[in-house]
Amino acid sequence: MKFSTFTKAVAGGVALSAILTGTAFADPAVIYDLGGKFDKSFNEAAYNGAEAWKAETGGSFLDLELQNDAQREQALRRFAGQGANPIVMAGFSWTAALTAVAPEFPDTNFVVIDTVVDAPNVQSIIFDEHTGSFLVGALAALKSETGTVGFVGGMDVPLIHKFYCGYAQGAKAVNADIKLIENYTGTTPAAWNDPVTAGELTKAAIDNGADVIFAAAGGSGLGVLQAAKDAGKYSIGVDSNQNYLQPGSVLTSMLKRVDVAVQNALTEAADDATFQPGLTVLGLAENGVGYSLDENNADLITADMQTTVDELSAQIQSGALVVHDYTTDSTCPL
Repeated sequence: MKFSTFTKAVAGGVALSAILTGTAFADPAVIYDLGGKFDKSFNEAAYNGAEAWKAETGGSFLDLELQNDAQREQALRRFAGQGANPIVMAGFSWTAALTAVAPEFPDTNFVVIDTVVDAPNVQSIIFDEHTGSFLVGALAALKSETGTVGFVGGMDVPLIHKFYCGYAQGAKAVNADIKLIENYTGTTPAAWNDPVTAGELTKAAIDNGADVIFAAAGGSGLGVLQAAKDAGKYSIGVDSNQNYLQPGSVLTSMLKRVDVAVQNALTEAADDATFQPGLTVLGLAENGVGYSLDENNADLITADMQTTVDELSAQIQSGALVVHDYTTDSTCPL
């Protein structure tokens, strides 16, 4: 039995088992992280990458939206046990599940984005989020008229601190006296889908003088973009290009090319000859991260601002400027 596209949100392990039992998969699979496939951010970027692969190759893929952490191992075993190959996972919370399951299916190629699992049949893809965040932090400081910029992260975890630390360093690089307001929407996975709290944090930051706020919060970030728009201030999107969501209010978006990573993974990991197990790091030089400029924000970023940020990008790529990575050293030198 073959599905052209398999998209199903399930509430528990029993439902997942019932859906997958009895099918014979040959297509690759993509499993999204918590927060919803159409979060207009991280997960949706993964989906867009799979769709781009489908359009390019004429192939089909299976995909699944998780509803809770308990589904991770079961989803991997079901897909792998019934022939899906490769299996691509998006999200930093896959470490334990993939570490347990990958050895059970040595002939299946796994690709995980945002964490590292050391196994001969696993490719781990991570991004230099701190360098992309540095660039949008510089833009925020260049745009700010109040001398105060904000940050609203999603789940309070080291990966999101990596975004903040890069952002703060970039802002400080162009204005040593800039004030930064840092907040997170929560400490559980629910933090990725709480735009109300994100909006409230944005309003509080604006009340304290922030006029540019960077949202690194998955689906919760939509609340940041809306609150900034309502207050006549600027926001910065994340992962996907979110400029179009609030045109004229979103200053830019910190691009994290999860879409490209997924598209490439579905092509390369399907063939053992091109599959690259081990660690792959995507940064500025690989166009893995960056900032977005399009018709929705072209009037917000002056030529001088763009020149300054592009010069900073070149310095980072040459090694002349080193951006501290919070995930390797949990201090943020400001």
